[in-house]
Amino acid sequence: MDSTERPRGPRLEWTVVPSDIGPLLLAATPEGLVRVEFHAGPDRADGMADALISRLGADAWRPAPGEEVLLAEPIRQLTAYFAGTLRRFELPLDWRLSSGFNRQVLLELDRSVPYGSVVGYGQLAARAGQPGAAQAVGNAMGSNPLPLVVACHRVVENDGGIGGFGGGVETKRILLALEGVLPQPLF
Repeated sequence: MDSTERPRGPRLEWTVVPSDIGPLLLAATPEGLVRVEFHAGPDRADGMADALISRLGADAWRPAPGEEVLLAEPIRQLTAYFAGTLRRFELPLDWRLSSGFNRQVLLELDRSVPYGSVVGYGQLAARAGQPGAAQAVGNAMGSNPLPLVVACHRVVENDGGIGGFGGGVETKRILLALEGVLPQPLF
């Protein structure tokens, strides 16, 4: 539903915002930010939103730019993050799109890997109480419904390689450079 009319039932507010790494789809419920998706260009955003609406079974509302209610603070904080003035997101999060081990690992990542630092997949597995589960940690990062806010770009290969990223490896490089972990590109 891409309506300017507010829904009557359980609410999901969504929008697409520009960023330094391309358009991002943001979605929130009254419980908190529920989804961040990369590459939300005009050809993909409606499909992304429809899939999320279907999964959550929520009535959705896409406010006009600047009229966001549930997304006003996430938008403000993302803007500050990309401006280099925000180092930790302080937002209510709706975790219903993550469960079990994946949620456990994401919560540990959010708790123990601050801005400007990285952790190896195996190290994060050990911190989450599952030594030897590096591959499962990689799967958890790939299923992260809240990238950027729960900073899966900070998880790298144990041997120092950059590893994969749902937003693309170049996006991961940009984010790690923004946080000072990697040098800024020359051009």
